[in-house]
Amino acid sequence: MAPCFQEYDLERLDPTRHGDLVIERVLAYGDRRELHWLFDRYGRTRVTEWVQRPGARRLPWRRYNLWCVLLGLPPARRLRPEEQRIWPY
Repeated sequence: MAPCFQEYDLERLDPTRHGDLVIERVLAYGDRRELHWLFDRYGRTRVTEWVQRPGARRLPWRRYNLWCVLLGLPPARRLRPEEQRIWPY
């Protein structure tokens, strides 16, 4: 899983304490073997809850949509550019 955590020291990364980070990185960049490990380690329920809560903000948009489909979540809705603007001008 080292390619998913290039900027981290893997010896100091604790899967229990840093669960959200591990879930985020493996869902975004993991391969099939790493995804099997993720679901064995954390379970489908915890991964699904993570995708529903911070996943929309922390995963790349295409990966977020993919995981919504695979986990049976409602389809993601992306804001149109005019809805994302802070100022109405």
